[in-house]
Amino acid sequence: MTGTAPWAGSPPFEAESAHYSPFVELDRSAWARLADTIEQPLNQEDVDRLRGIGEHLSLEEVAQVYLPLSRLLSIYVESAAHLRSAANAFLGEDTRRTPFVIGVAGSVAVGKSTTARVLQEMLRRWPSTPRVELVTTDGFLYPNVELERRGLMERKGFPEAYDRRALLRFVSEVKSGRPEVRAPKYSHLIYDIVPGEEVVVRRPDVLILEGLNVLQPARVREDGTTGLALSDFFDFSIYVDAKRQHIRQWYVDRFMRMRNGAFADPHSYFHKYATLTDEEAVERAGDIWDRINGPNLQENIQTTRSRARLVMSKGEDHSVSRVLLRKV
Repeated sequence: MTGTAPWAGSPPFEAESAHYSPFVELDRSAWARLADTIEQPLNQEDVDRLRGIGEHLSLEEVAQVYLPLSRLLSIYVESAAHLRSAANAFLGEDTRRTPFVIGVAGSVAVGKSTTARVLQEMLRRWPSTPRVELVTTDGFLYPNVELERRGLMERKGFPEAYDRRALLRFVSEVKSGRPEVRAPKYSHLIYDIVPGEEVVVRRPDVLILEGLNVLQPARVREDGTTGLALSDFFDFSIYVDAKRQHIRQWYVDRFMRMRNGAFADPHSYFHKYATLTDEEAVERAGDIWDRINGPNLQENIQTTRSRARLVMSKGEDHSVSRVLLRKV
């Protein structure tokens, strides 16, 4: 365990002395030791089901990375319940428990979706959080017809491509304890919102909200004031991190695998890529990354990394190499 600055040269985290940092930094082995006495709840079948396309996820990774993370999160959930009880006693009120909201952010192809799925599965195994729901912000993208009208199809995934007001309203209603909250459903097959279909959330113990831009700061209005940020409703936030060149390669590799998988489906929005040669597919994937996903990562996503409570840093092999946790 060290106290070195997690992002040297990136204010405001660079202290006068490298000994001080708002984060605790643990390498893989130190983090893994935190779960030495905890029983592994998942098996190989679970891991195969939860793994994303082309991602590194093994039973060892689950035991050494996600098991201690799920225990840490359960501690935060239990602490929030104790705080609510103490506040109720102080105020003379009897407010009921509201969902503990976890935001998971990171680039396209970095593995945040797998992280969210694994955490959902593992948190369900802890006694204090049997009901865990997972919602992605993809459902709050404007429909393709609206993106086309606004000239934003080439900026799909950028902050302006989302119905920010609807997303804020959704999380606010969940956090307010509303019995039932609905979100639009998104299909990666058709690359669009599914008309008439919704995701329904009914007072879970934990809601995991996963998306590219969930840690975006509040917008500044024309009068200089700011509104709410999505993260204002989070009880905990996670950023899945890796070097840009590694993420780019993972994106290209995933594109190549999907060319013979999801893209082969005639109903797929990307079916036109199924017949590309290997050389053409690599060139096309690289072009999409360089024009859209790479700039979005650099301009909008990576800049929110410092706002996370916990950062999971991955190495070239897609496995987590270290964890940075904001000090309490």
